[in-house]
Amino acid sequence: MAELWAEPWFRGIVTGSLVLVWALGNFYICLYLERKLSAFMQNRLGPMQAGPWGLLQVMADLFKLLLKEEFVPRNVDKLVFVLAPFVAFIPSILIWLVVPFGPNMVVADYDIGIILIAAVSSFSVIGIFMSGWGSNNKYSLLGAMRGAAQMISYEVTLVMSVIGVAMMAGSLRLSDIVAAQAERGLFGWYLFPQLIGFVVYVIASLAELNRAPFDLTEAESELVGGYHTEYSGFRFASFLLTEYVHLIGWSAIAATLFLGGWLGPTPADLPFIGERFFGFMREGFWPYLWGLFWFIFKTYVFIFLAMWIRWTFPRVRIDQLMDLGWKFLLPVSLFNIFLTGVMKYGWAALAESSSPLRYLFWLWR
Repeated sequence: MAELWAEPWFRGIVTGSLVLVWALGNFYICLYLERKLSAFMQNRLGPMQAGPWGLLQVMADLFKLLLKEEFVPRNVDKLVFVLAPFVAFIPSILIWLVVPFGPNMVVADYDIGIILIAAVSSFSVIGIFMSGWGSNNKYSLLGAMRGAAQMISYEVTLVMSVIGVAMMAGSLRLSDIVAAQAERGLFGWYLFPQLIGFVVYVIASLAELNRAPFDLTEAESELVGGYHTEYSGFRFASFLLTEYVHLIGWSAIAATLFLGGWLGPTPADLPFIGERFFGFMREGFWPYLWGLFWFIFKTYVFIFLAMWIRWTFPRVRIDQLMDLGWKFLLPVSLFNIFLTGVMKYGWAALAESSSPLRYLFWLWR
C-alpha cells in the first residue's frame, strides 16, 4: 500500500476524491443551514416535514432537480450552454488544493498558494459568461455581463486585501502563513493588525460570490434569474453547487489568512489540570483532530456571517456596486498595504530599542 501511495497518480485520485466528498458534504450542510437560518430571521420554522427537523429536505430537493427533464431551449449555442455549468464549477473545487485543513493536511502545499487561488478563481467569470452567452436570452446575457464586470472589478480588490497578510508572514504559502501566526503566540492572528484588509476581504469576497447584497447577476426582480434563467434540473443544481462550494472555499481561506487556520487551544492547554489529564492529546492523531476541528469551526463562522449578511441587507444597485469597489475598497486596500509596510519598518527599526514608541508597532511585529 505504501508503494502505491508513493505513486503521484494514485495519491492524486485519492486526495482529489476526498476533496470532492468534502465539498459535497459541506454543500449539503450549508444548504440546510441557510434555509433554517433564513427561516429563523423571517420568524418561520423552515423545513420540518422531510426527516427529523427537516434534515432530509435538501436531499428531497436535490433528487427533484436531478429527476427533472434536461431541457435545452431552441436556438441556444448548445455546446457553450452545456459546458458552462462545468466550467463554472471546476475553479471552485481547484482552490481547495492549496488550503491546509490542519497540520500537514494539504493536498498541494505550493509556495505560490495565494497567487494560485487568485489565478484559478478568476476563471469562474468565464463559466458565468458562457452561460449567459450560450442561452441566447437577453436576461441571461445582461446577468452574465453584470457578473463579468462585477467579478473582474472585485478580483483586483480581493487580491489587494490579502497582500498585507503576505507581507506580515513573508510568504505566499498558506501553511507558512498559519505557522507565522502560531509564532506570534495566543491570539496572534492577523485579524488584528490586518483589520482593514479583513473588512475589505469580506465585502469583496461576497461580491465575488455574487451573494446578496451583491447578487446583481441573478436579481430576480430585474433579470428573472440572470445568467441561469434558461437552466433547469441537473445543470441548475450545478450552479447551486458552485455557489456554495465557492462560499465554503472563500470562508476557509479567510479562516486561514486571518484567524490562524487550524490553530486553537486544546484541553491539554488548560491550566493546572490540562497537562496531567489531557497531556496525551499532544501526541498521535489528536493534534490533527483538534486542528481539523478548529479549521471547520472558524470556516463556519465566516459562512454564518455571509448568510447573516445575505438575509439582512437589501440589494445594492449596479452603479453603487461599482462605485464601492473602484472608489472606496480599492483605495482602502492600497492604503492598508502602505500602512503595513510603514508599521513593519517601524517595528524592525525600534524592536530592539527601549523607546516606548515601539509598542505602537507591536501588532505588526
